[in-house]
Order: sequence, then structure tokens, then C-alpha cells
Amino acid sequence: MIPIATGKANTALEGPLARAVVDALPNPLIVIDESERICLANVAAEDYFQVSSNVLLRCRLGDLVPFSSPVFAAVAQARAISGVVNEYSVAVGTPRLGGERLVDIQAAVMAEDPRYVIVMLLERSMALKIDRQLTSRGAARSVSGMATMLAHEIKNPLAGIRGAAQLLEPALGTDDRALARLICEETDRIRDLVDQMEVFSDERPLEKRPVNIHAVLERVKQLTLAGMGQGVHVREDYDPSLPPVLGNKDQLVQVFLNLAKNAAEAIRQNGEAGEILLTTAFRPGVRLTVPGSRERITLPLEVCVHDTGPGIPEELRPNIFDPFVTTKPGGRGLGLALVAKIVRDHGGIIECVGRERGTTFRVLLPMLKGTEAPRDSEGDHA
Repeated sequence: MIPIATGKANTALEGPLARAVVDALPNPLIVIDESERICLANVAAEDYFQVSSNVLLRCRLGDLVPFSSPVFAAVAQARAISGVVNEYSVAVGTPRLGGERLVDIQAAVMAEDPRYVIVMLLERSMALKIDRQLTSRGAARSVSGMATMLAHEIKNPLAGIRGAAQLLEPALGTDDRALARLICEETDRIRDLVDQMEVFSDERPLEKRPVNIHAVLERVKQLTLAGMGQGVHVREDYDPSLPPVLGNKDQLVQVFLNLAKNAAEAIRQNGEAGEILLTTAFRPGVRLTVPGSRERITLPLEVCVHDTGPGIPEELRPNIFDPFVTTKPGGRGLGLALVAKIVRDHGGIIECVGRERGTTFRVLLPMLKGTEAPRDSEGDHA
């Protein structure tokens, strides 16, 4: 029974309605007894642990999480103080989950019956997405300033060094002539690197118009298939009812082409045949406050690029969008930093999610104002 406070008197929700309220909670919730057997689990818990409630009700807590998990410590402390215990930024995972997820844990002893402890897992994915996006914005601004400095303070001296080497080359012996050519080649390489970084210093407003994101992804698929050879298959799983994105088509192509090519290279690096999966979906309920203003925007349009490659090391994932961070031998680490900048310029968020096999890059974008959210199938026939 769940007591609900009202303005006049205390009422209660019982039976199926109480169960419906528990199932409506967006966060995983389980209730365990004194033997740590699960006696209640909501729908979100079924989704989180990827098993039905019938299976969960036959499990103990130790069947879901390792015995070394901080969940056990939180439950024990809650029982000891007969109250509520919160643990923050805890990695919770099982072999069934295919990896760990970072969550906040809340364990609370039921006042009506202290034998039972309510355990709720509060997923931190959205908080991390916002934190990482803000970090990426700061990193992009840092690169922007660096690029401007490099363009003015390095490219001109480089041209002088290269010109001097070219003038000296005819008068040098064979061995010294090779060194002069080496100087020219290295100055050209540094100049090309500076040219790439100058992209970050372009802070002009984007020319935006309604863009069909599926047309963007179809172009990305064609370019990826043309350039990656055999051994990689591209598959799509789209929500055809998505409204347009307000953005720049060419830059969005650049974002998802970069992600798709990285996915293809990761699969080839693994030395096995693999798959790239492009997905779109409508995810209502994601709202973000724009830094420096009171404006809140919704980011309901989700585009994902999944691959079956070896994955990105866990220690690199929080910083993968920072400049000069790369997993590629000989890579410069500017591709994903540029992706983060373009997504930022579109008012969106990008995150990297590790999986048991491969990696997922997830982009959340705002939809064009004035367009309607997709209706469900029942609404489409109304």
C-alpha cells in the first residue's frame, strides 16, 4: 500500500492502481526481504536487468549483482540505521547486462515493515551526457583559441622556413639535399595540421534549414560503403515518422560520416567481418538548459551509430571528444573533437557508450520548432 498525501486527508492507493504507480516509475526499483530475496520489481527493473518480473521474483540480490557490489553495502547500512542510504556514481553490472552502468543507489528500509528494503537505481547517463557535452564545448573553445594562435604565429614562420630550405637545396650536396627536402616535408605536415585545426576557430552561425535526417544517413551509408571495402555490413533501423532537424545538411553528413568511418576502421582493426547499425528514434522527455540563459530545449531526436568492433577502452571514453585523444595508431585526435563541435553548434548532445561487443555513438538533436512529435500507430489510424 502506498500512502498519498492530499490537501484534506490521507488517502491510499491499493491493489492494481498501486502497482501501476510503481510500474510508472522511470527508474529501476526492487524490494528485497531479510533473506535478500526479491519480492517486487517494477517494469523499469525488468528492462534494466533484461529479465521478466517472474524471473526476478525467483532471484536473490546476489543473482543480479556481484557480492562485491556496493549495492550490498548500501542495503546493509540502510538496515543498520533503519533509514535511507544513498550511494553515488556506483558501477552496477552483471554478465547479462553486457557491461557496467554508472548509477546512483538509494536503499530505504520500509517503515511499515523493516524486513523489507526498497532499492532504486538512478541511472546517471543523462547527467553524464550533459557533463561531457559541456566538457566538449570547453575543449572545442580551447582548440578554437589554439587554432587562431597557430594560424597567426606559426604558419607565417613555417612559410619562411620552407622557402629558405628550397633556396638552399640546389647548393647542397646529396646528403644535405635530402635533409632540406625533409625540412620542406615536415613544414608541409605542420601546415596541414594547422589547417585542420582552423576549422575549430570558425564560430560563424550555421546556415540552418529543415533537414531529413534519413537522407543524411543514406548519403553517409553510400559514402561509407564506397570507401571501406569488404568485411563490413551496414544495416539500418529507422523510425520513419521522425520530424525534420533544423540544421546544416553538409555538416550533419560530416558528423555521421566521421562516426561511420571510425566504426568501419574499428571493425577492420578487429580482423573480422562486422556490422555497422544506423538507428533513429524519438525519445521524448530529454530537456537541457542552455548555458548562459534560462532557455530549455528538448532533444527528442536520437541517431545512433553502433559497431561490432573491439570497442573503446573504458578509461578513454569520458575524454574521447577532447582534442588529441585517439585510439588510432598515428591518429591526431581531431575528428571526434570536430564532431562534438558540430553537434554543439546544432544544439545537441553526443555520447559514447561502450557495449559488450563494439561501441555506440549516440547523438540527441532538437527537432524543428513547429513540427509535431511522431504519433503512435494507433494515433496514425485515428
